[in-house]
Amino acid sequence: MIVVADTTPLNHLILIEQVGLLKALYGSVIIPQAVLSELQDEATPARVKEWINNRPDWLEIRHAASVPDPSLTSLDAGERDAIILAENLKADVLLMDDLGGRKEAARRKLKIAGTLTVLYLGAGRGLIENFPGTLNRLLQTGFRASPEVIQLFLDRHSARPISDQQPDR
Repeated sequence: MIVVADTTPLNHLILIEQVGLLKALYGSVIIPQAVLSELQDEATPARVKEWINNRPDWLEIRHAASVPDPSLTSLDAGERDAIILAENLKADVLLMDDLGGRKEAARRKLKIAGTLTVLYLGAGRGLIENFPGTLNRLLQTGFRASPEVIQLFLDRHSARPISDQQPDR
């Protein structure tokens, strides 16, 4: 499975100590150089910078070969390059939270998942014991989602059959 990530999902998963879900769910993740730069930026939280500077072997960095594309000019470098890289690699999933980036990725027919989906999938596999508590921790990091979207994920999680909430064996 080919998975490309933008900055925000990595940032938030690191901050709530759930970044290991990416390896558990996808095996490996690819980020463009621009995302690496954003994760090392001066304004990035120290915990995130420490993690990216000691990144695990399941995180791969690639350059996004790009040509000027006017439809991407409103996006930041990480989003732009993540979309380009996902297209170039024919990625199975693009991890992205930003609404503008998600709209452009959807327009390009890329399959998109965000931080909430990663947490939801992890909880469904029994990798997160307290899904509501984890969402609360996520919201404390500055993660933005409407209350309706958060409630939708909580409702879906609580409606799962018990067998879907056990770890894969």
